[in-house]
Amino acid sequence: MARVEDYLFEYEGEQRRVLDFFHGLLSEDLNLMPKLRYNIPFYYGKSWICYLNALKDGSVELAFTRGNELSNAQGILESKGRKQVMSLCVKRINDIPLESLQEVLQEALLLDQRKPYAAKRKAN
Repeated sequence: MARVEDYLFEYEGEQRRVLDFFHGLLSEDLNLMPKLRYNIPFYYGKSWICYLNALKDGSVELAFTRGNELSNAQGILESKGRKQVMSLCVKRINDIPLESLQEVLQEALLLDQRKPYAAKRKAN
């Protein structure tokens, strides 16, 4: 986890506060395992659930690796042209839609528990 914390310490100001908030929510409140992959923090249950990405514009992206399988009934996730990943971008902690985010996180956790991701492989 020290490597994930090293990633968080690279940022300052509001972006750092948002990263710290999401990290605490995911690793402490939801007991997900943080691991640095592709130089960004991913959070695991049985498989990858989500990751954090600090963007150059000062916002933080909380992206769900199986976002295409989530209902997004709350309407807070965007695909940004991606087929599988969907995300929420915020610049300030006050911008985080906490109630809607909790619902999305619970759905993502249920998806991970009920139906772990299985990579589709081509037969040789």
